[in-house]
Amino acid sequence: MNFPFEIRQLTEQDAQAVYDFRKIALETDPWAFAESLEELAQISVDEYAARLRSSTTANFIIGAFQENALVGTTGFYQDKLIKRQHKGNIWGVFVLPPARGQGLGRALVLRTIETAKSIPGLDQILLTVSLSQHSARSLYIACGFRPIGIEPRGLKIGDQTVDEEHLVLDLAKQTS
Repeated sequence: MNFPFEIRQLTEQDAQAVYDFRKIALETDPWAFAESLEELAQISVDEYAARLRSSTTANFIIGAFQENALVGTTGFYQDKLIKRQHKGNIWGVFVLPPARGQGLGRALVLRTIETAKSIPGLDQILLTVSLSQHSARSLYIACGFRPIGIEPRGLKIGDQTVDEEHLVLDLAKQTS
């Protein structure tokens, strides 16, 4: 089967697409993200362009395009503090519903891991997932992440809360 997606690191030219995509993601599944629509509205497209312009090996966003439309993303950043530079974080993993079920989420996460492996001294990658996100959690486990703890009521919208699970991928133990 032919994989119908182009996967690449995003640049400042993708700022509007990233902003629009993020808005759709937050509207579609607010429990999948710590950021709210209200917080996104306080950030301009120019700010997204500046962030993408300053992307480095240790701070980047990977995007998936189908027919020139952004349909999936995942972000990565390395901790900056000297005592934490051995750790990186995956964030913002999301695939639009029509593009799901084709292995795109897995391809994005694996591409992010492979890109992050080039960072000198990086020993582990962390991420957090809402326990209500069963498919996402299964994806992360399948990609080699292991649970390390649950944060009760990690996210709160109005009076509702959801627990978040913290996971780690130990790069030193990976064989690939």
